Amino acid sequence: MTITDDEFQAIRRLVYDRFGINLTEQKRSLVVGRLQKVLRTYGFSSFAHYFDHLLKDPTGKVLSELVNRLSTNHTFFGREQDHFDFFVKTALPEAVLRHKERRSRDLRVWSAGCSSGEEPYTLVMLMMEYFGTEYRSWNAGILATDISATALETAREGVYPEERLKLLSEALKRKYFRKASEGQWAVAQEVKRELTFRRFNLMNRTFPFKKSFDIIFCRNVMIYFDQKTRDELVSRFYQWTMEGGYFFIGHSESLRRDRCPYEYVMPAVYRKRG
Repeated sequence: MTITDDEFQAIRRLVYDRFGINLTEQKRSLVVGRLQKVLRTYGFSSFAHYFDHLLKDPTGKVLSELVNRLSTNHTFFGREQDHFDFFVKTALPEAVLRHKERRSRDLRVWSAGCSSGEEPYTLVMLMMEYFGTEYRSWNAGILATDISATALETAREGVYPEERLKLLSEALKRKYFRKASEGQWAVAQEVKRELTFRRFNLMNRTFPFKKSFDIIFCRNVMIYFDQKTRDELVSRFYQWTMEGGYFFIGHSESLRRDRCPYEYVMPAVYRKRG
């Protein structure tokens, strides 16, 4: 099935306005490839008929399915490991010291664009390892959000094929996973309890939080956005980062030095001065 220029532009504008995802001309074949099955399933004869249905659907389910199809959610445990090393050796100890000075134990970490859950589960495991027996004396869970309902469903289930765990240390695998079936591993319940999964659109102009975050991970999400959208989103992240807190992005991403409110620390790691 082919897509006309008008049909592509209509879908492109809708996806950009609702989700900030910038579907460039180079993504035309991706749009067709990922939506063809949807059109066949619903019996649409053209992308125009599908788009008309998108606008008229009062439930929002069709729009949700659209963004699920267009947002790539492939990830694995241990991706960009140097970030996790920095988290344990620098970002987390600094946050702990900051809270102890304030006599607070409310450690706040946000995995924004958590995809299928590998990143936030890893962060919880690392915090459990760092604190040891003191972990329970901290309010140190993770907020994990994503726009994709499908990805969040996988994350909540917490069951992964063995190949997704191949970069995870054997020590963490033995301690925090249980064998679910042949070739499948399930995250331990004590880890799952520490995560709050929420569907959240990063294009929301205001974030509904009561307190700022010590550490925010938003890795390999802004690759979908144009420069204006990235700048605006980073500004909102900065607003909700504690002074001295850290902001992590993907190694394939970068922030403009002249527009970035954060202080550059190392590749893909930034800090809010304070």
